[in-house]
Amino acid sequence: MSAIPASLGVAPLLPVWLLAILGLLALLLCGWCLFSRSKGAFLRLGAVGIVLLWLVGPQHYHEQKRSLPQTALLVVDQSPSMALGQRAAIARQAADALDHTKVPGLSIRTLTVRGNGHDGTRLFDALDQAAADIPAAQFAGAMMVTDGEVADAPTTIPERLRPVLDNGNRATLPLHILLTASGEEKDRKLSILEAPPYAIAGQTAKLRVQVDDMGPGTQTGTPADLTVRINGEEPQHIPVTSGTAQEITVPVTQPGPLLVSLSVSPLPGEASPLNNQTVAHITGIRDRLRVLLISGTPNQGERVWRRLLKADPSVDLIHFTILRPPEKDDGTPLSDLALIAFPVRELFQEKINQFDLIILDGFENRHILPHSYLENIANFVRRGGGLLLTAGPEFIGPGSLQDTPVGDVLPAHVVPDQSSMLVNRFRPTLTDTGRRHPVTASLPGAPGTTAGQDALTSATAVPGMWGPWYRALHPDTTHGEVLMSGPDNSPLLVLDRVEQGRIALLLSDQIWLWSRGEDGGGPQAELLRRISHWLMKEPELEEEQLTASMTANTLRITRHSIDTQSTASVTLTSPSGQSRTVALHPGDVAGTQTASVPVTESGIWRISDGTHTTYAAPEQDNTREMTDLRATATRVADIAKMTGGGIFWLGNTSAAMQTPSARLASSGSLHGTNWLAFAQRDAHLVTGRTPVPLLPAPLAMLLALALLFAAWWREGRTR
Repeated sequence: MSAIPASLGVAPLLPVWLLAILGLLALLLCGWCLFSRSKGAFLRLGAVGIVLLWLVGPQHYHEQKRSLPQTALLVVDQSPSMALGQRAAIARQAADALDHTKVPGLSIRTLTVRGNGHDGTRLFDALDQAAADIPAAQFAGAMMVTDGEVADAPTTIPERLRPVLDNGNRATLPLHILLTASGEEKDRKLSILEAPPYAIAGQTAKLRVQVDDMGPGTQTGTPADLTVRINGEEPQHIPVTSGTAQEITVPVTQPGPLLVSLSVSPLPGEASPLNNQTVAHITGIRDRLRVLLISGTPNQGERVWRRLLKADPSVDLIHFTILRPPEKDDGTPLSDLALIAFPVRELFQEKINQFDLIILDGFENRHILPHSYLENIANFVRRGGGLLLTAGPEFIGPGSLQDTPVGDVLPAHVVPDQSSMLVNRFRPTLTDTGRRHPVTASLPGAPGTTAGQDALTSATAVPGMWGPWYRALHPDTTHGEVLMSGPDNSPLLVLDRVEQGRIALLLSDQIWLWSRGEDGGGPQAELLRRISHWLMKEPELEEEQLTASMTANTLRITRHSIDTQSTASVTLTSPSGQSRTVALHPGDVAGTQTASVPVTESGIWRISDGTHTTYAAPEQDNTREMTDLRATATRVADIAKMTGGGIFWLGNTSAAMQTPSARLASSGSLHGTNWLAFAQRDAHLVTGRTPVPLLPAPLAMLLALALLFAAWWREGRTR
């Protein structure tokens, strides 16, 4: 059943119940007349019906209307890809021209979309949100000024462009696309398909890259030249073809960061070469480090060493404990003393060069190792190995290692006398060199700093100091770098380089007290970890190092040195080969100098202080905005066609751009060569309603009298 139009109504002159009674009486009268075969019954009923209809008071309402302006959305793309060429300027100029267009009955609301680039340009999300504030009856459609790189282009017409009409049907509103170019563009893209974040030092890493050509006139299989440059070294040129994955082998010569710069020859006439180059960041790491731990008589520190080294997944630990010297004979069967035989020959002659680090913890050589094997340990250090000794009372006894060939590489000598053993309570402190050395700099709770004070829980703990030890050796000579001092400022931790290798000597066997929290404890695990990794030549713990990193288009240079008179400037070489001197300033951490430089070129930057050289490159921008730099209609043409909108190319320069004019159209096409239109939707507001009787009283009376006269005449003829 159809609903009564809102423009019709009734204004009864009598109560409804009375009208119902009168209507019932009229029906009864008609029935009696029919029963009595009266000839004018229907005419009398018609007369009564007209009178009743007049009493009901049917009316037609005449509405006064005020037309409402329609609103069109203008979505302006200002995403990162619009920064290429003059796209952004063209978009702003076109938006200004359309925004100032004077079209009677049409207002234009401008919306600028910037985006962050990571999720691509999402103009249709912005259109949906902005259209929600516009009444559906007043929404005329939308225009988009963009380069066509839209990530959220739908496959069907958005709901906002298909509003529901008063009759329940849906209208289709136009979407016009204005592109910031003179036509379809083409582009070449270089992508890294696979690149390992880590690779074993001394081996090779494999990368898979692909070159893709997009746009009119491009085709798969086009030859191109790929340039590979590792850490700024001489470039390597590799022929490739577009559309085909290419595998590249990169040598990883040493631990630490490795920057692989990749660039491909440009495509003639392409939109931009920005995505023709990329940088792969690979970190060279050592293979599983092999550590040999030899403990003397079982002691409290042995458990500390095992827990530390076992917790490191990159370490293969071989541990032996000397339960007693071989010359001791108390009649106990050997089968009851040793679980396995100590493989002296295998460890110290056949396989000693397979280890990266040897730790001798409280080791006392009482005829355990022959002279030749001790010589092998010294040569192991000279050839590039690491050696760590923790010295206790055994170091000044008859089996002291300083009286063997190992003593030739030790960084300190202790007089073999009980007076060299200092037995009193002391707190280890850092030397001036130790405050600048990466092994001990910024250790938690370091004396003179506030770091790590939350760990001090003992009632006798001293803020700004580590927990106490109770025994240390006093050397008479040292060489190398003294990082920590003990009682009476005597050297406690000494590091030294011996030819190609390294050695560390801790002149106390009580570091384990820190692990128990003695009077606040100390960073025992972190200190031993740093010493071990310095001995195994980890780059981040080098005394003299130059590092650089890039964040937010800024190059940050850090020079670390334990020499207070070190250089205060570096030479910076850009990817294009231009060099300049950059001054360094004291950093927040002792022993560091820093500088920040704005990055103006893409690629690998070279930084050198004359002795050390490092490289830096920005993280590759793999956002959706940079994968395709063309101005193209391919992504938005279908949706514009479905809505009846047009595609307009504005031009390549703001000086010669052609902006279409806007208008309202009552019918026909909604776009032409240089114009675009929106359909006239007749939106209005009702300001008043005037009732007009559908059956005026004179007419009702005239009709009723006419029917009554006809009934009288009809009855008169039958008599």
